[in-house]
Amino acid sequence: MDKLVGPGNAFVAEAKRQLYGQVGIDMIAGPSEVAVIADDSADPELVAADLLGQAEHGPTSPAALITVSRAMADAVIAEIDRQLGDLAKVAGAEVPGAAWRDYGFVLLAADHEDAVRLSDLLAAEHLEVHTDRDDWYLKNLRNYGSLFVGQRATVAFSDKVIGTNHVLPTAGAGRYTGGLSVASFLKTVTWQRIDSDEGVRTVAPHVVTISQADLMPAHEATAAKRLERLARD
Repeated sequence: MDKLVGPGNAFVAEAKRQLYGQVGIDMIAGPSEVAVIADDSADPELVAADLLGQAEHGPTSPAALITVSRAMADAVIAEIDRQLGDLAKVAGAEVPGAAWRDYGFVLLAADHEDAVRLSDLLAAEHLEVHTDRDDWYLKNLRNYGSLFVGQRATVAFSDKVIGTNHVLPTAGAGRYTGGLSVASFLKTVTWQRIDSDEGVRTVAPHVVTISQADLMPAHEATAAKRLERLARD
């Protein structure tokens, strides 16, 4: 094969790391992560549930709340503690608790513009918006793997049913790349051709000058020899 793409766990990520260079890869994805932007209009029970839902992916999965409201921050933290108590009655529920304890955090933004700034710096893999201005956030947010607009659109819907791509950048990589897409299966190539002697006369003298400044005489010669042939002709 020439390129290896797709989702996986830590073992798949390590395989991609070792094979990169021998073949191409889409990305080396870290632990799954989620961030939720919330204001006073949000439902703290749903925000807490969504943070813990993605923390369930693994004990090292980051879960972040970005909010413009201290009251919302306090309410979500309390609600997470309450829901973890409920989850403790279920087998396997120790995973989201460990993730929240070690990798969960809350960022208190000064205002909505600051919330966008913090979110774009974080560039979370999964980003939810629970506010009274969801369309404004949709327009202004730039860095994320996949965006879930409004409290109806929990990440788990996309995990299990909706079908949007879930091979997404993690650990801040959303600042410079998107997730797996049709573009991942395309390759950009370039070509050039000079169709006239005038083209050579236009380009070659500059190549000679730059190559001399770079102390690259072999490069200089490729341009100079073409100019010599034009002079002879």
